[in-house]
Amino acid sequence: MKSFDIRPTDRTLQAAIQNKIDNLNKPKGSLGRLEELAMQVCLVQQTLSPKLAHPCHLLLGADHGIEREGVSVSPREVTWQQMLNFAQGGGGVNMFCRQHGFRLRIVDVGVDYDFPTDTLILDRKIAHGTKNFLYEPAMTEQQFDLAIQIGSDLADDCITEGCRILSIGEMGIGNTSPSSIWMHLLGNIPLDDCIGAGAGLDSPGVRHKHEVLAEAVSHYKSFVSDIFILQAESTEGADCVDVMRCLRYFGGFEMIAAIGAMLRAAERHLIILIDGFIMTACAIAAIKLYPASQQYMIFAHCGDENGHRRMLDIIGASPLLHLGLRLGEGTGALCAFPIVDSAVRMVNEMNNFQNAKITKYF
Repeated sequence: MKSFDIRPTDRTLQAAIQNKIDNLNKPKGSLGRLEELAMQVCLVQQTLSPKLAHPCHLLLGADHGIEREGVSVSPREVTWQQMLNFAQGGGGVNMFCRQHGFRLRIVDVGVDYDFPTDTLILDRKIAHGTKNFLYEPAMTEQQFDLAIQIGSDLADDCITEGCRILSIGEMGIGNTSPSSIWMHLLGNIPLDDCIGAGAGLDSPGVRHKHEVLAEAVSHYKSFVSDIFILQAESTEGADCVDVMRCLRYFGGFEMIAAIGAMLRAAERHLIILIDGFIMTACAIAAIKLYPASQQYMIFAHCGDENGHRRMLDIIGASPLLHLGLRLGEGTGALCAFPIVDSAVRMVNEMNNFQNAKITKYF
């Protein structure tokens, strides 16, 4: 895997930023979370006058071998059908991108379908879906490295256009399964607490999903038993090699590409809007690899998928919205954008006490 130079945000300007926020013509702290967001954006961009120029949204699509085990109510072909729908502008992600002025890139990273060349779907296909991780690793090391590089390159494409804020969404039937396992293994949370209904499984379906994923985890632990023994003897937890092994064994191509995009965006000092359950799992993976990357992330919402709240708690993330969303596609991140925009407008457009000739009373 390529390396990234991701550093904690420079705090040199923090006092000056706070002074500017405190002197806006409002009671101190009265705009609450908006003031926290303004501070974060200013520190990421290292300026007292931040900009959310050219917002971009990556919609990454891929299929999962584990879908063959009946862990999703939706059939595999829904992945490619929805990707074509997005290319025609008919999805929820399209509507929100239009509403909030995001440049949308729809990317095939590993869909089990060959799209016509005349669509708006970017061809970055690694394979026609991952292997079935119930029996073997989902991808090879070479495929993992390629997915990271694809995500990084996509982030660079956005940056070249002037992007300063990036959101990422996914389309891949079955991808709540690897997300649940990552949550379990990387977050040290019981598997029972990590598995939900996904796109709409009933109670028997959730039980079956649990049985399949529990068996897959058992196989994985046998596969890397020597690593787990070393971890049990260590107080340090899993190192980056172990994290990457877990990501490669269970992940989808769209998920690994999302991690690559997140890491490159953090390296290039972009604001990263994190969407729901799957993208939060990817964010946790990115943070495990590069802890400083979290300082560039804004967590958009807490969705309905079982365990999403606990996943956010793992990293101490406070989501902006609680709308019961579970659509995916990055729609929650897009819905949260106006709040971040309001924070930036606050710090740039509100008058201060001196210019407004208002007595500062604190």
